[in-house]
Amino acid sequence: MKRRKLMPGGEKIGRIPTFAVIGAGHGGLAMAGALAVKGFTVNLYNRSPERLAEVVRLGGVQLSGPISGFAQLTTITTDIGQAIAGTDVIMVVLPAIGHRAIAEACAPYLADGQIVVLNPGRTGGALEFNAVLLEKGVRARVTVAEAQTFIFASRTVGPAQSRIFGLKYDVPVAALPSTATPAVVEVLRKAFPQFSAAESVLKTSFDNIGAIFHPAPTLLNSGRIESTAGDFEYYHEGITPSVASIIERMDQERMAVAAALGIEAISAWDWLGVAYGSSGASLYEAVQNNTGYSGIKAPASLQHRYIFEDVPASLVPMASIGEMLGVDTRTIKSVINLASVAHGIDYWQIGRTAARLGLAGMSAAEVRDFVAGTTAVEYVS
Repeated sequence: MKRRKLMPGGEKIGRIPTFAVIGAGHGGLAMAGALAVKGFTVNLYNRSPERLAEVVRLGGVQLSGPISGFAQLTTITTDIGQAIAGTDVIMVVLPAIGHRAIAEACAPYLADGQIVVLNPGRTGGALEFNAVLLEKGVRARVTVAEAQTFIFASRTVGPAQSRIFGLKYDVPVAALPSTATPAVVEVLRKAFPQFSAAESVLKTSFDNIGAIFHPAPTLLNSGRIESTAGDFEYYHEGITPSVASIIERMDQERMAVAAALGIEAISAWDWLGVAYGSSGASLYEAVQNNTGYSGIKAPASLQHRYIFEDVPASLVPMASIGEMLGVDTRTIKSVINLASVAHGIDYWQIGRTAARLGLAGMSAAEVRDFVAGTTAVEYVS
């Protein structure tokens, strides 16, 4: 048995932080570039050298958009130990299905006081990352945190070029334990004032609206996606009244699990109003009235992150925690099962179950206490 009380790190908050960015995809290049343009010391890591070749040749990233300029990077490497050495904040910017592997790779090199931020965590990201560090016997006092969403809308437009289309006005962040959140946000706001403190990682995890709007409409429109290569409007055409009824039931189940944990999660209906100013007498009407969705096409195939990321890293933890707490999530479970059949992958086996999050067998009160950092928790090694 292993026993550990979550301890906040981040002792270096009084000075200008240095950053490591993990991942050189659409989000990672934008994050590394934006931090460097702002004058921060930034290391960039990516697993495959091919992805970094042009960045290495130029020595950095060319940014365009509201944050623009040439971003000179300090270290560009495929060696994760080299990337994170001596840095204060490790910004993990890659699909959530890669969080476990990154935690395993980082584990031998983490040092006291470092902050790891998952951008975003989806559902249970910080919990899974922390559980892996525990499994690996990491004793360094590291704080793991997660953002509710990614701060940028961005795309890679060349081998070493990234365009930032926009920045979100508010990005909630929570740390493990919750008592460390203010210190983490203080550090992050040195770079981006948009970061704000969330109640806990339970709040950031269960306000994951993509879990509702991504997997089910994709699966329920699978015939049309495969026959047209996604040549239709994903939201306005793909979310019909019947599809809206199904995702609305999923949304109710998501909020019910959150409520069992003592969290008031925002509904997808209310979120459309907050994020887009869209309203309607039903979720279906609110989607149809959202002009921000106009022109957004469906995925070109079912091999898309709306399924291979959002099912194991969003729906599985919601259903698994719900089952542990006795909350009915039959609609969410049905979508997980459909996705598993469609992809030929058992998403229950690879997804973020309560056990993989380090929560197996806990009561709702014990989960809340663990997340708050008020109790130590036992794990089976």
